[in-house]
Amino acid sequence: MINLEDTIVAVSTAQGAGAIAVIRLTGPDSIIICDKVFKSVKSGKKLVDQSANTVHFGSLIDEDKELDEVLISIFKAPNSFTGENTVEVSCHGAPYIQQKVLELFIKNGANLAAPGEFTQRAFLNGKMDLSQAEAVADLIASRSEAARRVALQQMKGGFSNELIHLRERLLNFISLIELELDFSEEDVEFADRSQLVDLVNEIEHLLSKLINSFSLGNAIKNGIPVAIVGHTNAGKSTLLNTILQEDRAIVSDIHGTTRDVIEDTINIEGITFRFIDTAGIRKTTDAIETIGIDRTFSKIESASIVVLMLDINDPNEKIHEAIADVKNKMNEAQQLIVAINKIDLLTEDEIAQRFDQNKFKELSGSDAIVPLSAKKQIGIELLSEELIKTINLKAVDNDEVIVTNARHYEALKRSHESISRVVDGLHAGISGDFLAQDIREVLYFLGEITGGEIQTDEVLGNIFKNFCIGK
Repeated sequence: MINLEDTIVAVSTAQGAGAIAVIRLTGPDSIIICDKVFKSVKSGKKLVDQSANTVHFGSLIDEDKELDEVLISIFKAPNSFTGENTVEVSCHGAPYIQQKVLELFIKNGANLAAPGEFTQRAFLNGKMDLSQAEAVADLIASRSEAARRVALQQMKGGFSNELIHLRERLLNFISLIELELDFSEEDVEFADRSQLVDLVNEIEHLLSKLINSFSLGNAIKNGIPVAIVGHTNAGKSTLLNTILQEDRAIVSDIHGTTRDVIEDTINIEGITFRFIDTAGIRKTTDAIETIGIDRTFSKIESASIVVLMLDINDPNEKIHEAIADVKNKMNEAQQLIVAINKIDLLTEDEIAQRFDQNKFKELSGSDAIVPLSAKKQIGIELLSEELIKTINLKAVDNDEVIVTNARHYEALKRSHESISRVVDGLHAGISGDFLAQDIREVLYFLGEITGGEIQTDEVLGNIFKNFCIGK
């Protein structure tokens, strides 16, 4: 349990050696504790007498011994990240110096911060809601431009503002409905049912949109899984190596070389793709290879995008078989890209004879047909373009609200279930007390996202425990 009367301290920069490190203190005594060990080079004045949002150069003194020359930045409550008095000490970045500075502040009254405690204090002090606090962690962990933009948009309150607007409108109607209950004997209606129908339909549509955005948001946050599949020796491992620009997978003319799943990530135009090279699909009596093929089918089912590698030299029967095998394992939500490999082995006339784009579109049901040579790096840019096309970048570019957090997703689904009952109840003409109960449930689940309905320290501790120390 957090005691807001304590002053906490932690290293806020990354572990290891660097030019500088930042030690952060927050709490009622943060400036006073710094004053005990800081000596200003220029003015000699106490930090408590300095203005907020100022920087001061001096030395940290440990029992009359100079520990380091530092810059100290002062932020005073309530105008700081946490809403409390906060001090940031920029010292030299040697791990030994960082440790000694930490020990110095702890010796003079500060406590070591728990993971995420600075951001948790910001939440408890009303500087941000819970969805914004969680976006802080997402921003720190972002591995691509799209992930950064989505997290920053949420941290600035884009998602929160949507929810606040919904809650305000629902609160207005539930107040009128509950007022009707006080006058039930007079049989009056204060809440216009036609307006309520329009409102709940609008909210149901918006919740559905937010719920549907989670598949994109989760993919942006964790990397979009792309399974490279096909028959043995179609060139899957060569394609993986070419995309990654390194020999990540073993390439051989021997059939069945890849027997296990190989994964790696790459950033394409600000989107992280997680490529998965799989065992070639074929009939085999080899027990180990069979396990690899089973894993291939498992990866097909879990991938967002499936790149089906076909050898342009294979007979039509084998090509049709590969397409059928893969399509049988896919669902409607998955995207299929058909890569026709080894075009470097044919002349232009032979390619024109073997490659009929309309035929492959008809067989696969996909418009994304890419002729390429993984070995000669021909057509790789076209494949990258098709990968990007599968992602709804318009939503990112337009700064639309995109749900990336599984906890938010679950709360939104529960909200949607409750608002659906309100829709059904309005059409059925049920009484206001039942409508009010379902609307209260919608409000409760929306409040769970922003933190308005989360009261227990155990739940909050579980949310913040995965934050980095110092943030």
